[in-house]
Amino acid sequence: MAALVEIAHARGAIITGSDVPEQFYTDEILKKLNIKVFTTFDASNISESTQFVIHSSAYKRSENPELIEADKRHIPVLLYTEALGAISALAYSCGVAGVHGKTTTTGLAGTVLKSLDLPAQVLAGSIISSFGDKCTLNNGNDYFVAETCEYQRHFMSFHPKKIILTSVESDHEDFYPTYESIRNAFVDYALLLPEKGQLIYCADDKGATEVAGIISKKRGDIELVPYGTSAKGDYSIKFGQVKNGRQFFSIGAFDGDFQLRVPGEHMVRNAAAACALSTELYKNFSKKQTLDEKEKQLLFEKLKAGVEAFSGAKRRSEIVADIDDITIMDDYAHHPTAIATTLEGLRKFYPEKRIIVDFMSHTYTRTAALLDRFAQAFDAADEVILHKIYPSAREKYDGTVTGRSLFEKTKQNHSKVSYYEEPLDALPYVSSIIKSGDLFITMGAGDNWKLGKALTEQLEAKRK
Repeated sequence: MAALVEIAHARGAIITGSDVPEQFYTDEILKKLNIKVFTTFDASNISESTQFVIHSSAYKRSENPELIEADKRHIPVLLYTEALGAISALAYSCGVAGVHGKTTTTGLAGTVLKSLDLPAQVLAGSIISSFGDKCTLNNGNDYFVAETCEYQRHFMSFHPKKIILTSVESDHEDFYPTYESIRNAFVDYALLLPEKGQLIYCADDKGATEVAGIISKKRGDIELVPYGTSAKGDYSIKFGQVKNGRQFFSIGAFDGDFQLRVPGEHMVRNAAAACALSTELYKNFSKKQTLDEKEKQLLFEKLKAGVEAFSGAKRRSEIVADIDDITIMDDYAHHPTAIATTLEGLRKFYPEKRIIVDFMSHTYTRTAALLDRFAQAFDAADEVILHKIYPSAREKYDGTVTGRSLFEKTKQNHSKVSYYEEPLDALPYVSSIIKSGDLFITMGAGDNWKLGKALTEQLEAKRK
């Protein structure tokens, strides 16, 4: 929603909005734009001057007082995803989709497109440091690249000419009760591609590869563009060394190594996807399907510069502080696969550090459906701290699973696990064990990032 606000504001809209009173990092964006924010939902927030209302799927049109009031006044109302779809219809648009990696891949794509100086507008689901600490990049309107969400099939409102597909597996079990149901949603999304549209998919991901196989049978006119270590062709990946805070890797189409400053092999795959999309858009822009060696080398240098310029996204392996050789990080990973791959990447990037992970699970349905997998996701960490489940506005608690349920399961798989109901309840314990050489990371889509912030403030105070 904050990213859409940035785009609407850049196009001249006068915006107000409502949210719960809890502070979140997106408040920084709204403050910079001087957007008036109401901290309660009330019919009176819809004024005589309101001409249009856009809302998140977390709030139902039949229940939210402001949406009810907008309908009473016959003011047009759109879901966020419908508004995003309307914007996508105005440009050559590319959707970034997948259960994992959407935000980082979108951020990488925008950073690389910026390096290529293509006239593109890019929308990511988080703050991207290389976008000037914003969620959007505004470098022209010919191309539009956006993170597109599978929840409730929201991406079906988008108008893609190209799609990046990072991963497909079970998630959002409240809406997709089976793997097949979520897989079929991605298939339907890919089928929105026009004739000769491109599906750029991760050949290392079983679900994404399965979707690509189904698409090839249904629509032979869609071009399949694989990337990854299992891929053949221009976007095959070869992993190099990890040294001096850099991951080195190469891509089939180019001679020479790329360098990435964020940890994890999954991040290299995201970078390869961004390079694939950017290369294909560069060909489209220059109207050249084949590049000579000089053009190819120049393109490589710009792609390489873009990849190296990417320093991460807010809440995606974000370094919050580095104090007395104690590294404090925050990451949005809220699915077992994302947790495991992120921690494994950190283990390779920081082999000498003790890794302490503080995790807060998000939604009861996801926790219940993936309980065993969550309990096994922390192998690369030295110590695990868990909390209550962070609820979602879109579901009601049915009493079947709690944060303690996850704690008991995780204890069966990990030797050092502790539980504190509220994140800040763990501060005295974390303060007592943290030492030089440690990496402390808060993970999840909840509010346990506050623990990392409180620890940072405490360590900074000790320094003074």
